[in-house]
Amino acid sequence: MNRREFGSGLGAIVIGRLLPGVPVASVDERIPMAGVKKGGAPVGRLPAEVAGVRLVDSDLAKKATALAREVSPAYLFNHCMRTYLFGTLVGRSEARRCDEELLFLACTLHDLGLTERFMGPMPFEIQGAEAAARFLKDQGLSSEKVGIVWDGIAMHPLPIADHKQPEIALVAAGAGADVLGPDPSQITAAVKNQIVQAFPRLGFKKAFVDGCSDVVRRYPRGAGRTFMRDIGERHVPGFQPPNICDAIERAPFTE
Repeated sequence: MNRREFGSGLGAIVIGRLLPGVPVASVDERIPMAGVKKGGAPVGRLPAEVAGVRLVDSDLAKKATALAREVSPAYLFNHCMRTYLFGTLVGRSEARRCDEELLFLACTLHDLGLTERFMGPMPFEIQGAEAAARFLKDQGLSSEKVGIVWDGIAMHPLPIADHKQPEIALVAAGAGADVLGPDPSQITAAVKNQIVQAFPRLGFKKAFVDGCSDVVRRYPRGAGRTFMRDIGERHVPGFQPPNICDAIERAPFTE
């Protein structure tokens, strides 16, 4: 399964809208220094470069990394780092030029909605996009750039992402490569191994499914037609996702 099948194969886009008045988790401004161990997150500075890819080290990137480290279990933080590395390499193979800092920010923060602090009643990708946007606005990033990061996070489980600009599309490409495996015509096994060595998987397959299952169990209404619905149907007893046919039947019209 390639990255384009990652979204379309695991669920189509649901027809709907965000409900007004649904609370969004706020961002805790107390960001720890990079390297502080909390909640199982890894310690130490990020490597300057992995597999020929420079990890962005601007002040804003460092703050985003510190936030992701603080709130994420180690397996999830490492996934976010691998997402950036794989996404960048996919972009190079397809000659897609992008703003490296924006891509790094979107990849680093793309799974905030799966964390204890930021999970909530909306789909995890929206929860995470909102949390990331608030954080980045507080750091003074322009509204235009915040919007690009928001789109990269909110669209990353969806097939539409591949049709957007590189800073958005490559978040989905990187995440898909890390979850399902990269296309060997774009990323060799040797390069893949370098990335995994720098940011070990730490039992990612089981931990990721278990983590997503917990989110679905606690916030079932947020599991739409993405991979979260698939995980809910397989791993959460009693999970009954909404069906558009029921919504059409309840529509306030006489026929």
